[in-house]
Formats: sequence, C-alpha cells, structure tokens
Amino acid sequence: MASRVRSASFPPGLVLLPGRLDRPAQETLVEALRAAVAEAPLFTPVMPRTGKPFSVRMTNCGPLGWVSDRAGYRYRPTHPVTGRPWPPIPSILLALWDEVTAWPVPPEACLVNFYGAEARMGLHQDRDEIDLTAPLLSVSLGDTARFRLGGLDRADPTRSFALASGDVMALTGPLRLAHHGIDRILPGTSTLLASGGRINLTLRRVTPLTAD
Repeated sequence: MASRVRSASFPPGLVLLPGRLDRPAQETLVEALRAAVAEAPLFTPVMPRTGKPFSVRMTNCGPLGWVSDRAGYRYRPTHPVTGRPWPPIPSILLALWDEVTAWPVPPEACLVNFYGAEARMGLHQDRDEIDLTAPLLSVSLGDTARFRLGGLDRADPTRSFALASGDVMALTGPLRLAHHGIDRILPGTSTLLASGGRINLTLRRVTPLTAD
C-alpha cells in the first residue's frame, strides 16, 4: 500500500495516497465501472437556472446519485434519464472507503465524472449532503489532472498539484468544505483508458449517522 503524504505544504485535513491503486487494481475498477455505465449511462448535467452544460459527463453508483439540472443540485435514488435505480458501488471502492476514512458507515453515493481532454471543473464546495462532517474520498483513473485546492472561502488562497491514475485523496475535517476544482487534464499521460481522458470517482456520505 502506498504511504500517506504528510507535507508542510499540505494543510491539515488532506489525505493524499499517490499510486494507492496499482495497475491491475485500476484495470479491475475500470471493468466494474464499464458494467455500471452499461446500467446507468453517462449523461451531461446542466447548470441550475441557466441550463449551461457541464464540460464533464457523469453517472453515479450507490443508493443515491448526485445530479444537476435547471431545478438545482440534489441527490436522487434514480437515474434522471432511464428512471432506474443506480447500480451498486463496486466492492473495491467500499473497501477503500473503510481503509482510508475509517468512517463508521458506508458511502451512499459514488459520483462518476468523465473528463475529456478539454474538460474542466471550476472551484466549488461539496455541500449538497445533509451530513457535512463525513469525509470525501476521491479516486483518479486515466490521464493526470491538475487539481486546485482552496479554503472555506472562495477568495482564500489556492494551491494546485497533480493527481495521476491510481491516486487516492480524501478531504476530511477542516477541509471537508474546502473549495476545489480541476484546472486541466494532461492528455496522453496514461494508457489506462483506450480513448484517453480521466475518470474521477467521489465517494460521499449523504445522510447523518442518526439516519441509520
């Protein structure tokens, strides 16, 4: 297992595990995701009110899935296009959640974002969950991304670093509500996905412990 990065350049609350998933584990996970996408196809979300399309395509796994449309950001138990329940979260991700976060209950949503070469994600907070204390766990697959991390206020200083295929990251404690985003994708930096691009998986707990 890769070692946790502990550096004075990284703020408390950031857990970074470079190369936590080796190539065989990445390939196994990609196969599981192909099966999930066959059941819950990728779709293009749009911004609330304006209807402007995101530059990423997405889907979800788990009891709940995050969606964005003209009505707003929210979680729902079914795919917005097919109307069917989301497929289950792959077991390899559930085990990773337990290992890295040690959170007492499992994640309820796994957001699957696919980034093409030109895709971006502006600075934002993940705050559509009822439970804002549970950590966020991120898994990177495919081409390297330039990740930007800020603070609780959008105007706080930011820093950026690379997330490569197989890297695992968690935002916990004081960084749970930190602003973050993807500046750019570095095409050709991975051979994992035959057509290139990047997959980011974000595991989230939506409801508080008392809901169980």
